Amino acid sequence: MANNNEKRYTTEHEWVLQLDGNTARIGITDFAQEQLGDIVYIESPEIDSQVAAGETMGTIESVKAASDIYSPLTGKVIRINEQLEAEPEVINADPYEAGWLIEIELSKPDELTKLLNEDEYFQFIKEGA
Repeated sequence: MANNNEKRYTTEHEWVLQLDGNTARIGITDFAQEQLGDIVYIESPEIDSQVAAGETMGTIESVKAASDIYSPLTGKVIRINEQLEAEPEVINADPYEAGWLIEIELSKPDELTKLLNEDEYFQFIKEGA
């Protein structure tokens, strides 16, 4: 299990775990899944598609609302969490492990340095994200 201190975060409530020098796993935070409520559908990008930092990469629907998911980084989608197609509620139960969304091959690894660390992210939430 990855330590959350190893993750980086966005102000849009996505998390990023760098898997190696050139790949990263992306998901939504526990705060985000709590705000959404029961998640009922996930629209993920296609494998081999390109995503760009700050741009929409998918949609997440809950019993409360539908929300865009923003890519924290730029790169090519190399893997999606296929379990979420049949069981999107996994995100509610385990947003940091089994509920990950996609993995990408980074085009701009330096973008990782622009994301928040855990302390900065929790301070952002505390201030009323």
